[in-house]
Amino acid sequence: SMLRANTTPERQEGHPLTLVREGLVYVWENKVVFGAISLDLFAVLLGGATALLPAFATDILHVGPMGNALLRMGPAVGGLLMSGYMTLRPIQRQAGVKMFLGVAAFGLATIVFAFSRSMPLSLLALAVLGAGDMISLNVRQTLVQIVTPDHMRGRVSAVSGMFISGSNELGEFESGVVSRFVGPVMAAAFGGIGTLIVTGVWAAWFPALRRADRMDGRDD
Repeated sequence: SMLRANTTPERQEGHPLTLVREGLVYVWENKVVFGAISLDLFAVLLGGATALLPAFATDILHVGPMGNALLRMGPAVGGLLMSGYMTLRPIQRQAGVKMFLGVAAFGLATIVFAFSRSMPLSLLALAVLGAGDMISLNVRQTLVQIVTPDHMRGRVSAVSGMFISGSNELGEFESGVVSRFVGPVMAAAFGGIGTLIVTGVWAAWFPALRRADRMDGRDD
């Protein structure tokens, strides 16, 4: 199997707030875990273009409600196809690099979608966006599980889920607010550009994440 988890976890004693604090401290101090969680968090926060799909369907692409439904399918189809591909050919080496590439693909696809005036190109961009997001999600979740010791895994997973879930909602809010001032096209484009900038900065700030190699828990 991919992960070597202890099937009989120890019962953790202590006040719930103390356990939460310990989880936050561990995430902050572990560069691979913190880098992976924060990279995905900021990518989702900045790249919330899916919240703008109704505006694109109505005012940019002029494809109406049916077109909006197809646009909403795009990321899911891309994610599903990538999930199937990774099931057949799972990521085994250079996990950190591939996570950065997945986030970069997410950002580039967001920019292409922002400036597209073609429905087929927009659907393709959204599919690539979903595929890149699936790569990032797969690597992040696996690395966090592998790197984290057994007695901290539940708390760290909870911290990760809390931040990522919150970033989804905040990302859509951010896209809506920016769109109010600069329009949906530039709002989506700025989000994609911001995602690329974050990817480059995180690659420099978190070399341990960039060098993360195996996805099977072995060191060599």
